Amino acid sequence: MIVEHLSLVDFRNYATAELALHRGPNVLVGRNGQGKTNLAEAVVFLATLGSHRVSSDAPMVRDGQEFAIIRARLSHGERKVLIEVQLNRQGSNKARINGSPSKTSELPRYAHVVLFAPEDLQIVRGDPSSRRRFADQLLIQRTPRLSAVLADYDRVLKQRTALLKSARARGIRGEGLSTLDVWDDKLVALGSEIIAARQRLAADLQQPVADAYAAIAGADHQPQLEWALSVRGGDPEEGEAATADSTGDIAEMFRASLLAKRTQELERGLTLTGPHRDDLVLRVRGLPVKGYASHGESWSVALALRLASAELLRSESPAGDPVLILDDVFAELDADRRQRLATLTAGYEQVVVTAAVEEDIPEVLHAHVVRISAGTISDEREAADD
Repeated sequence: MIVEHLSLVDFRNYATAELALHRGPNVLVGRNGQGKTNLAEAVVFLATLGSHRVSSDAPMVRDGQEFAIIRARLSHGERKVLIEVQLNRQGSNKARINGSPSKTSELPRYAHVVLFAPEDLQIVRGDPSSRRRFADQLLIQRTPRLSAVLADYDRVLKQRTALLKSARARGIRGEGLSTLDVWDDKLVALGSEIIAARQRLAADLQQPVADAYAAIAGADHQPQLEWALSVRGGDPEEGEAATADSTGDIAEMFRASLLAKRTQELERGLTLTGPHRDDLVLRVRGLPVKGYASHGESWSVALALRLASAELLRSESPAGDPVLILDDVFAELDADRRQRLATLTAGYEQVVVTAAVEEDIPEVLHAHVVRISAGTISDEREAADD
């Protein structure tokens, strides 16, 4: 897949922006704060329906405006597709595909993107929500319909938790809240599907992560990834991972866990078990990465997760390679990892690299250069053509 052209209206610092991209490497250069990452963020949103920087859409809408528009022309071989999303400060977002209204959940069917960014270190060193977000955004690209499942789960979770808080305020205990059973059924149905999909993803990523880690680190530290499931008693804080065999098994465990924790949930006004409480446990050399791995090992794991994601999408998608976006990541790496990462990514159909310092970018990726200054985009290739 190739992003041929990106158009923005009232997105971040851009009132309007037009960016032409080409096959192979594309380099976006500019000092920090000029808008390079905003361009990368816009492309990523089309593929994942989320941002790698913020958890809500409102910050992506330019100050003083009610909505922003991201529009991209994509090339899937000989086929061209125009996709567009309107991000609203309030209310649901709207999407169009080839000019026709569509569900936003359809966009990831057309846009496949893998982002490498400094924030990736939080995947391995941050709290469990960072790892859940990584997994769920990849799930959406791999199986777009799961975006609706994840959204429905969040909605049911909020409604169930609101009911628990109301019950706590009214002093209801034990079996005195029969309406909770209805929300339990919905939570179990949606949550079990999410847990099963996450576990399949972890299994499918295992070998690609091991291969990518060895290529980046130049050593085999036997990286592993496994889900710690709250419905099975897996404790993310302890790094205890647990697995289940099928969606049916997960549903049974989930329901039993809800029943076991009901008294505690009513006392605290919180939903204490489910995929929103799970953690993806990452290990190297048999030890949890978080708390034990060195800075270099942590970066190698983070990069391996992204490379493995790209390889997984590449192997499964009839649309070709995903677009790789390396957002200011080379400044974070030592010279050896810079060169290894550049060599591993250079063979993809399209790579977009952002950097504050042009010299940070290895020569193999140094091709089509676009300069960004205070929201102004200057394309060196277009200037040369003129």
